[in-house]
Amino acid sequence: MTTVTQNGSTVEEAIEKALQRLNVSRNDVEIEVLTEGRRGFLGFGARQAEVKITVKEQPVPVEEVEISLKNEVETVNDVKKDNIVAEPATMERQIDPITNTEQYLSKIAKEMGIDDLKVTHQLDGKYVHFQLESDKAALLIGKRGQTLNALQQLAQLITNQHTDQFKVVRLNVGDYRERREQSLANLADRMANRAVQTGRKVQLEPMPAYERKVIHHTLSNRLDIETYSEGTDPHRYLVIEPI
Repeated sequence: MTTVTQNGSTVEEAIEKALQRLNVSRNDVEIEVLTEGRRGFLGFGARQAEVKITVKEQPVPVEEVEISLKNEVETVNDVKKDNIVAEPATMERQIDPITNTEQYLSKIAKEMGIDDLKVTHQLDGKYVHFQLESDKAALLIGKRGQTLNALQQLAQLITNQHTDQFKVVRLNVGDYRERREQSLANLADRMANRAVQTGRKVQLEPMPAYERKVIHHTLSNRLDIETYSEGTDPHRYLVIEPI
């Protein structure tokens, strides 16, 4: 944090001078009055006001976080493609892919301004389930789960850098995935009913593959519609068409 102290003939004058020095607005700072100004009498006993101004920490905009994570995914993919010479097997065995991924996630979280991240994991065959906990859960999830999806992509790449058996990584924050799946199931039913009632196909918003799979599974037993995907990732979307 940036903090300055500033004098002025009045508290307000001191504050304005400090804001000009820092080139920030009043909404961007915390103000602490150290000394009230005093005019004095006939020039005696006058005292300047003194304030302490601290610039507030600004949260990283969600859009910037998501762009940064997408760039990170592309960078890791490029490194993986260019890394033609394999590391010695003895070196790979020294690296625990799960611990390595947990440390990587903690590093990314700190760059996002999250210092209290707690990461736990559970192994289920080829699946690795990472559970993330933080007071800033909303920042980890992002708009419609976009940040969490990007983090999951990164975790998938990092985990499989140093493992002989391919692992499928799943990331969750609290019970977000469960709530999201229920929301998707409800959406699937509503959109399928709309398609049947209007006699027209319904195009859903772009979704990652596992979310499209939830829609497909939810509607798999219906005989009055069919579902299929169109487009290319990350803009691939699902279509519900009445039969």
